[in-house]
Amino acid sequence: MTLNIWKYFDITHRDHIFCNPTSVAKFEQIMAMIRLEPGARVLELATGKGEFITRMAERQSIKGTAIDISPFCIRDASAKFQARDTLGEVEFLEMNGAKYQPKEPASFDLTACIGASWIFAGHEGTLRAMNEMTKPGGYIIVGEPFWLQPPDPEYLKSAELDAHTFGSHYENVLTGERIGLKLLFTIGSNQDEWDTYEGLQWNAAENYAVDHPEDPDLPEILKEIDGKRREYLRWGRQTLGWAVYLFRKPA
Repeated sequence: MTLNIWKYFDITHRDHIFCNPTSVAKFEQIMAMIRLEPGARVLELATGKGEFITRMAERQSIKGTAIDISPFCIRDASAKFQARDTLGEVEFLEMNGAKYQPKEPASFDLTACIGASWIFAGHEGTLRAMNEMTKPGGYIIVGEPFWLQPPDPEYLKSAELDAHTFGSHYENVLTGERIGLKLLFTIGSNQDEWDTYEGLQWNAAENYAVDHPEDPDLPEILKEIDGKRREYLRWGRQTLGWAVYLFRKPA
């Protein structure tokens, strides 16, 4: 793709609340389980639209840091936060999450990276990095795909994936346990949530094409979304799962 990936992401995810196939109700269920003291420090890497950390700040008087490499995401997430009635405060930083260095190690009560494990070269690398940033007794929440069945080689080639890119749902849990984390809760996405996540992208791209016919990037945007649509319907819908995992670091 020669197109700016963050522009593409901004266009195709403009109608999403959360930029992953998890419903608002399921996120609310998970957030209700997280018990933090007033002034707790929260870090979200790859915050996307900032919905998770904003909702946490609506619930509790947190002191948050939200990071994303996309200038579009940081702009929108910051504006959203300012427009909402929140109890906490959040600093928004435009940068690569892998380069973020906390002022103190193991200083966050909650760290989150929901759907961007590529930042740390995969699920295990993400959990290890977050473990180093989290206080003993603190929470770690991640979102990660998993294989529902062995992927078709054509799917792997089309999506530029490897069979080892993801593991099973159980293997995602074991990865956390191997580094000493305790699984508190996990919830997977159903077919409707996946269809909604993917379908909103198709619709957003087509609407963008109608509203911006002069955009020189439009042919590439439509070609890319058409390829993603075919990948999902032909292979991904039956092959790729998704879950959010809530871990606790031992005290």
